Amino acid sequence: MPGSEPADAPRARPKRIRPAPKPLKWRRAPWFGLAFIALVAGVLNALGVGKPRPAASATAPVVETASPRAAAGWQEVAGRSGTYAYDVPPGWEPAPDTQQSWPGSGLRLVTSAFLGRNSCGRSPGGGAGVASEPVADPETAARRAVTDLTAAAYGGVPRLGTGMDGQVGGANVPARVVVAEVTPAATSECAAKHALVAAMGFGTGSGVSGVVVAYADSDRSGGSVREDLVRIVRSYRFR
Repeated sequence: MPGSEPADAPRARPKRIRPAPKPLKWRRAPWFGLAFIALVAGVLNALGVGKPRPAASATAPVVETASPRAAAGWQEVAGRSGTYAYDVPPGWEPAPDTQQSWPGSGLRLVTSAFLGRNSCGRSPGGGAGVASEPVADPETAARRAVTDLTAAAYGGVPRLGTGMDGQVGGANVPARVVVAEVTPAATSECAAKHALVAAMGFGTGSGVSGVVVAYADSDRSGGSVREDLVRIVRSYRFR
């Protein structure tokens, strides 16, 4: 990747922005262990483990399209498993060990990056991360992630644009990109007046779609913010 807050409430902030905690001992929290294992299994399955490869014998070499590298000035944000990565522009801060979540939302982004972290209070000017959606269709997954992120971080309803073709590098996996304009519901001093959210969904062949999401306050992020967000999500690749 929920309801919206009252118009006079400050913009929703991530509930936790910190490195993923160490696993709890099974004997102390068995129910949490089951939920955590299910989450990790779903995300890893969607984000690179078991990625599509050409059929081949055990000894035959696997030939894949070379993964694109970060453009000049851009920085790579790589998953902890080392199986995937995406790029962010200059001025963004890679935070691959940080997870993002919001109160009242089931959306959780891993392998994060931030724009203007703590730029106003504790709210970043933008962010990016990777998630999974329990739907097989990549465009449906991208639209759901955009809607979930909008409700969690901004409130209001996104104005979704027409879906565009995309492709996951390193494995030639077809994908769909969706961009939405958002008018945040919050009216506090730190709240953005306008925001943009972009997402690229891609199928995994298992009924779950991986999604890479990028969002930013468009009135404080420069004139190239739309192009930057689209470029961020399109840069997602298997390694």
